[in-house]
This record gives sequence, C-alpha cells and structure tokens, in this order.
Amino acid sequence: MVDAAGARVPRVLCIAGTDPSGGAGLLADTKAVTAMGGYAMGVVTAVTVQNTCGVTGVHPVPVETVIAQLDAVADDVRIDAVKIGMLGEGSLVEAVGAWLRRRRPPHVVLDPVMVATTGGRLATDDAARMLRDLVPLVDLVTPNVPELGVLCGSETATDIEGIVGQAELVHEQTGSAILATTGDLEDGSAEDVMVESEGDRRATLRLSFVRVDTPHTHGTGCSLSSALATARVGAADWEGAYRRVRPWMDGALRGGLTLDVGQGAGPLDHTWFLHH
Repeated sequence: MVDAAGARVPRVLCIAGTDPSGGAGLLADTKAVTAMGGYAMGVVTAVTVQNTCGVTGVHPVPVETVIAQLDAVADDVRIDAVKIGMLGEGSLVEAVGAWLRRRRPPHVVLDPVMVATTGGRLATDDAARMLRDLVPLVDLVTPNVPELGVLCGSETATDIEGIVGQAELVHEQTGSAILATTGDLEDGSAEDVMVESEGDRRATLRLSFVRVDTPHTHGTGCSLSSALATARVGAADWEGAYRRVRPWMDGALRGGLTLDVGQGAGPLDHTWFLHH
C-alpha cells in the first residue's frame, strides 16, 4: 500500500475497547493512525458505556472472539505495527500475549490502560498485575505516571527524578523501551522520559515539551500510543517516532480547547491541522 507520493502507508492494527463518545479507545486510535498517515484496523476487546463525564459500564468481548478477530486480520493483511490498549480481563491479557508470540508483528506498542481519564476503572486487579508480564513481549510501553508506578511495583512518583528511576527499572526488568508520559506529574515539569537500548547501550532521554493548559485530555494516552505505532514504521527508532508525533499531539491538545464536544473532560482534536 503506497500513497500518492509513492511512500508506503503503515498498516496499523489497534486492539482496544470502544468509547461511544469518540474521544478514547478504538475510535481515538483510528483517528490518530489516520492523522499520522496510516491505515487503521481495529479489534474490539470491550464495549464501554461512557462519555466525557465518566465510565458507567464495561462489557468485555469473549476472549475467543477477540483472538478470532486478530487472526482474521493477520491471515489477510500484512501488519506493520500493533497498538494494544484496553484489555480489561486477565484472561485476555494472557491470550493476547500468546497471540503476540505466535504472530510476532514488527512493532508493538502497549498503552497499559488501567483507569480512564474520567476516573472509571478499565482493568480488573488481575489484569493490572498480568500487564507486567505482557511488557517483555512488546517493543514500547507508554505508561502515565500512576501506571508506571504499577508496572514497577512502587508508589506513584511525584517528581521527574522518580519517573526516570522507575522508567529505567521497568526497562531493565523487561527489555522493552519505555515512554513515561508526565502530563499528570505533580511537580509541574514538562519532560517525557524515554528509555531504550541498542545492543548493550542504554539511553535515557528527557524529552521537553510545552504544556498545554487544558482540561480536555480525554483519550490522550490512546491517541499518543497509536500515533507512535504508526510513526515508528518509517522511523529509525522510538525517539525519532516521538519527535514526529509530539508536534501533532500538541496541536491536538490545543485544538481540543475549541472542539466543544461533551460537558466533561473533552477529547483531543485529532485533525486540527485540517481546520486551524
């Protein structure tokens, strides 16, 4: 699959739950992939009842149906990258891990979804524990501050130095690259933390960004991880993918200020570049 300029269009498979208000989950994933120039595919893991004000219900899709969806796509389409979002149940975490071992996609990003921005619980305690076992099977993990603490079995970090230490620990334990997002860090710093290795050389990067003062962050983690999966297909490494994605994410956050969707924590404007 190539675009009009002859460049290959990344085929990105997103594994996530739904959000009927369109701001998070699979709908946000497909918007982010498309905005980054990819072709989005989607496997549904759960149907949620939610809007910008909160989550009021989660209805898991049977594990065998999720795996059947995954196999249906993989049997037919050459997958360039996979983004994994909400899995919800421990049995599904285990089954998706087995699928990754069997299919081995080129680039896999895990957004370790546990709690929605609006406060609803999106993973059982069992699933949250088992997500740690899934990390070594993926190439990049994109936890926010509380999720990073869960992954390394520690209390939630309160400053950037704590984030660096936790990210390096998870990388050392799993071998997966880590992008710790710090938009909800209490000390007000404006640096995401990336830890990745090439051979025996480990690099810890503190990637500066400009904070956007906005309450409308619904679906930020979903969107970032999907965009990174797409950008990595044409990038040399995860740092290169991040540097391509970050300006788009900043524009989407700013665009969300005027998007006017919902009465709570509104979504990003994924296609801000089309009308700003």
